[in-house]
Amino acid sequence: MGDVVQADVVQGDVLPGDARRSEISEAYAQASRQIGGADPSAQAKSSPAERTASANAIHLSPGVPGPPTSTATGQPPNGRDELPAYAELHCLSNSSFLRGASWPEELVQQAKELSYSAIAITDECSLAGAPRAHFEAKKLNLTLVIGASFRLAGDDAPTLVALAKNREGYGNLSEMITLGRTRAEKGSYLITHEDFARPAQPNDHLRGLPDCFIILAAEHGVSDAVLDAQTAWACQVFGDRLRMGLTLHRRADDDRHQTVVQTVADRHGVPVVATGRVVMHTRARQTLHDTMTAIRLSQPVAQCGYSLAPNGQAHLRQRVDLAQLYPLEAMAETQRITENCLFRLSELEYEYPDEVVPEGTTPASFLRSETYIGAAKRFPTGIPEEVIAQIEKELALIAEKKYEPYFLTVYDIVKFARDEGILCQGRGSAANSAVCYCLHITEVDPKRGNNLFERFISRERDEAPDIDVDFEHQRREEVIQYIYRKYGRLRAALTAVVISYRPRSVLRDTGRALGIDAGIIDAVAKSHHYWDGRAGFGERLASCGLDPNSSVAQQWVILAERLASFPRHLSQHPGGFVISRGKLSRLVPIENAAMADRSVVQWDKDDIESLGLMKVDVLALGMLSVVRRALELVALRRQRPFIAQDIKDDDVPTFDMICKADTIGVFQIESRAQMSMLPRLRPRVYYDLVIQVAIVRPGPIQGGMVHPYLKRRQKLEEVTYPGALKPALERTEGVPIFQEQVMQIAMIAADFTPGEADQLRRSMAAWKRKGGLQHYYDKITKGMARNGYEPAFAEQIFAQIQGFGEYGFPESHAAGFALIAYQSAWLKCHEPEAFLAALLNSQPMGFYSPSTLVQDAQRHGVVVRPVDVMTSDWDATLEEVASGKRLVAVNQNDDPQPPLPHSFVAVSAIQAASQADECADDEADRSVSPWTHDARWSAEQAHLQDYESMHGTTCTPATAAQQDASEESPRPAVRLGMSLIKGMDRAAATRIAEARAVRPFTDMNDLALRADLNRAQLQALGDANALYQFAGHRRQALWQAVASAPDRGLLRHAGIEETEQPVLAAPTEGENLVSDYRSLALTLGRHPLALLRGKLSAMRFASAAQLQDYPSGRLARACGIVTVRQRPGTSKGTIFVTLEDETGVVNVIVWPRVVERQRQALLGSQLMGVYGTWQNENKVRHLVAGRLVNLSPMLGELGTRSRNFH
Repeated sequence: MGDVVQADVVQGDVLPGDARRSEISEAYAQASRQIGGADPSAQAKSSPAERTASANAIHLSPGVPGPPTSTATGQPPNGRDELPAYAELHCLSNSSFLRGASWPEELVQQAKELSYSAIAITDECSLAGAPRAHFEAKKLNLTLVIGASFRLAGDDAPTLVALAKNREGYGNLSEMITLGRTRAEKGSYLITHEDFARPAQPNDHLRGLPDCFIILAAEHGVSDAVLDAQTAWACQVFGDRLRMGLTLHRRADDDRHQTVVQTVADRHGVPVVATGRVVMHTRARQTLHDTMTAIRLSQPVAQCGYSLAPNGQAHLRQRVDLAQLYPLEAMAETQRITENCLFRLSELEYEYPDEVVPEGTTPASFLRSETYIGAAKRFPTGIPEEVIAQIEKELALIAEKKYEPYFLTVYDIVKFARDEGILCQGRGSAANSAVCYCLHITEVDPKRGNNLFERFISRERDEAPDIDVDFEHQRREEVIQYIYRKYGRLRAALTAVVISYRPRSVLRDTGRALGIDAGIIDAVAKSHHYWDGRAGFGERLASCGLDPNSSVAQQWVILAERLASFPRHLSQHPGGFVISRGKLSRLVPIENAAMADRSVVQWDKDDIESLGLMKVDVLALGMLSVVRRALELVALRRQRPFIAQDIKDDDVPTFDMICKADTIGVFQIESRAQMSMLPRLRPRVYYDLVIQVAIVRPGPIQGGMVHPYLKRRQKLEEVTYPGALKPALERTEGVPIFQEQVMQIAMIAADFTPGEADQLRRSMAAWKRKGGLQHYYDKITKGMARNGYEPAFAEQIFAQIQGFGEYGFPESHAAGFALIAYQSAWLKCHEPEAFLAALLNSQPMGFYSPSTLVQDAQRHGVVVRPVDVMTSDWDATLEEVASGKRLVAVNQNDDPQPPLPHSFVAVSAIQAASQADECADDEADRSVSPWTHDARWSAEQAHLQDYESMHGTTCTPATAAQQDASEESPRPAVRLGMSLIKGMDRAAATRIAEARAVRPFTDMNDLALRADLNRAQLQALGDANALYQFAGHRRQALWQAVASAPDRGLLRHAGIEETEQPVLAAPTEGENLVSDYRSLALTLGRHPLALLRGKLSAMRFASAAQLQDYPSGRLARACGIVTVRQRPGTSKGTIFVTLEDETGVVNVIVWPRVVERQRQALLGSQLMGVYGTWQNENKVRHLVAGRLVNLSPMLGELGTRSRNFH
């Protein structure tokens, strides 16, 4: 296992296994019991290897106590606190990624416990942990100093700690962090002496970092000369704001270090301040810190040497210990600094951008004007009185809270998107707002549902409202860059997301830190799709052939558990923008994102909202791309404009399809859980879909709302609820489904104000993490009792509220998603070809792979044709089934409606190419005559028939149920695009299409020459069988591809042709299948299981179609390609698997006991056989697994992939 750290478990401590390490560890433990630290003499005498061994010992006990004290606060036994006051001014939290081993809250809590007067969180070139520390310090009434530390670039460069004295100092500190982060790659920073001493324009106001105290953190072991030079420079730059930091960690040469620091400080007249250079709140985290150091250095702990701390003293220590170590004056200096650092994060004042307001108007007047202009468009026959009343109510509250610039900022972004033809839709609580609806920010009329405006804005809440807008995922970058162009990089940035360790990453990192063999790490990590605790880890190890009781295994699991929830790095939010009137970098530091042309602030969305900064969510939604693309294709087929508003919201065939759970590819209702619910809930109107979207969520499930609602909907249970709650519960059969209903119940039954009800909603999501619901228990139950409600009913309501803490959906959010769900379902039902093409052209997105989408479409009669270099574009396209004519849009320049083309014509792509050829320049090569349209089409048809015969498939016309009665035009076919081909790029596909438009290609050489294709690109086309018109089959095509694209050189354009080419045998159907999946990840030939059906039948495996007629309770066997694995958070360990065969899909339920017993087959199978019991109830069908078998070897080289746990 490589350099594994051997260890024995003794009384809770894991000590090194060999005698020498045991001796050192025992000496360390004995000294710790005496003085709370390592034995200085042992440290001084030990070799580097011995120091590493000692530091590498795994200590699992909570730490060794120091000298006797009466309490954990460090007070003397006599009870009188005569110890000097102390503030820790140099602390790294785990927001200094892989450098600090404690959360900011833990550091604040421990400082309060130890009776510190204050604490400073000084993460390295970062303020990422400041908000969390701020709110914890505020709760505990402890002074928090805001600061950061910097390691300056260069040899013998100092480490500086900067502490903000006031708001101006904080802004300077934030800008300095931004400067260091934005000039370096993501995750690093670069700060030089010049940045403090002589910063370049436009940062000259940062010279000396005004209004900040600076602590020069003297490195242990620094020489007098080096420290003297550092101090001389710092005195010139920072003047009387400079302090000399003295850190004593009970090391062997602490006396020498203290002498050097004091001597240099006295020489330059700089006060000395005591600092702990803290990296953890208690010494029990030392092992974790060593592990993090090893991870950061990409070395096993055993090889980290002097990079590891020699002892566990870098924690928050008791004041009695500090008083024994530090001069009283140095401790007193911490107080003087703290008393002058008066800045608190609560002083930050956010100012909205104002350029969205035209000159000569006010934000209020402009918002009112635009709202009523939009209302007139929304209600062309006249604005209803109740809508006017709602608008006025909202505008009054918006004016009171001064939120007009926020609404106008979002309105400006949405207006840009709509002007550019980018489909977008607001969602979330914004859908409660009539103003947002009139501004076309949202698309759901708030009066269509029963939405609650107080969820969006309330008087009691000081935080800005949250407007989330979804944009097409393929065009969202245009919106993002528009924001950057309008506001600049200094005023706009994305919100951060803190990426925490996930099961596989934490196992890999901790395993490498322990020196475990890479092969073992890989095997164990791959067996963990999720983390299920210590017991699950032992089972994973055993399944990989390892002993879960070994000392190494015990170390591994403990370290993995401790590190599992820790932040690993900052990433960018999917689209949360922070925009300010002035420099954003004076509010919060900005750093580079991993993506080019992106920058992020160092705070996440919770920090931003808690501190009152405006956030605009510019989110990406793949289905919006699908809907927009599909609408364009429908308009193309129907030869007239067609937009989302043309989709009728009461279409019976669409709801019939939904009730049958025929929803693969449909937004929001395509998952296993949703498809299982659809036949039971049976949506028949739009509002049923709103409930459908919301009910299959952890909140309603955990709150016990699902079964009561279904029983009442199916008339199996009486609908009962107190009459006063009718406004809240009538629409959902007396069962609360939405967050707004919980708020309404609190207001009606328990006398909550709208603001209190909104705060309840906000607390629900955090109740498990922060215990934030218990104080609502008395208010809810007593308030309901006061109003005459039964105690049992009050208890039930509170339990349901707790359930919503597991992620319940707001009704407004569900309404927006239900609208898109219905639109996508209508398209699947009535325009399946356009829907499939749009889905393929919008990848990657969604729940299912392109292979599953194509298979499903084919089962519904959609004609899908292969990629063909003579007809295919980059995207999938539509063409007439009979003639092969491409449907081509012709845009009119005078079209007044930019989002959709005004008129359309269906013309032959081949004919267009021939016409273009007639107009070609006379210098073009005419040696080979272009094909006529008829001859070309006949040849294509012949090759297509050969292809279909080879793959064992035929093109079946669309079924009658799919025909749109309002449209007489025949159903088109879907031609796959070159985007599906592995190894193909858009630029090459564009060159092919452009060259083909001039004249059709005559052979492979002509294609390679005119489209400027290299050998790899031709081989990619050949492997996808996109060259079958030239070569007949892919094997011949691959041979010709090599001959047609020689290495680039002098003969590249010489037109040399091979006189004779060998005739190769055509591949078998099975070989074609393997090549299809290798190149395209799908096949238009027979399904792989159709080839295996004979063998599977002999093994008594039923097909998906056969299983549909099985009675409930019958033993059954199924086999299929695994397309999806799911493990919802509410499933309590149950995993849901979808198997696909040539006739359909089988949904499999794997209970936890089967999961643990047969994990390898469950997680490692491409082709899975399932032995179980068939269940068929209320048209909900699934197979409950009893035994799983990995049959993947039957697939041979076929490479299929499932979408797992997303």
